[in-house]
Amino acid sequence: MRGLNLPNLITLGRIGLALVVGPLLLVEGFGPRLAAFVVFLVAALSDLWDGHLARTRKLITDLGKLLDPLADKLLLAATFVPLYLLSHGAEPRYGFPWPGGRFPLWIVLVIFGREAFITAFRSWSARRGLVIAAGQSGKYKAVCQNIFIGAAILWYAFHDLAIDKGWSGGFWAGWEKFHYGFTVVVLAAAVLLTVYSLAVYMVEYRALGPAGRRGAPS
Repeated sequence: MRGLNLPNLITLGRIGLALVVGPLLLVEGFGPRLAAFVVFLVAALSDLWDGHLARTRKLITDLGKLLDPLADKLLLAATFVPLYLLSHGAEPRYGFPWPGGRFPLWIVLVIFGREAFITAFRSWSARRGLVIAAGQSGKYKAVCQNIFIGAAILWYAFHDLAIDKGWSGGFWAGWEKFHYGFTVVVLAAAVLLTVYSLAVYMVEYRALGPAGRRGAPS
């Protein structure tokens, strides 16, 4: 396949990991959910690694510009959907780290709506000869989303462990309060950056002008 180099192979590996993390997260118990966190962490870090390799070794390709955002969106879906299901009844023993104890549907819709729009927009632009890579604001958004996902997975893993060990009060109560607050703040930041990055994306695209939008002939 044209453009299939080491960074792109790493990206394909991240797609494979996305298929594993969701089922692990839905399995009750500290072990499976800790494994889900480790798999997610490897996948998230691979995003930084393949980007670094592509830039430093000058291996940036049009295929990579399309595969990388796709892998990120698959990983997002593979974690957000299980987290939503867990917070809405699949894990009834404790609440989700957000006011009301549930992962709000409107947040899921805002984040997925943005990703769906950008994916469709990238595909449309590519057909016109213009491949658009992720911008800096989008990368900040992705970092916040990944931190939230990791914190949310550990929220479920640690609560499973607390139930198994009979932890209550003292250190556990303090940690639970800190973990809750941290997760809420990071998720709120991710939502704000999701909306902001979409606005920046559209402004930058318009700034290209008609000639820039047409791009180079394929």
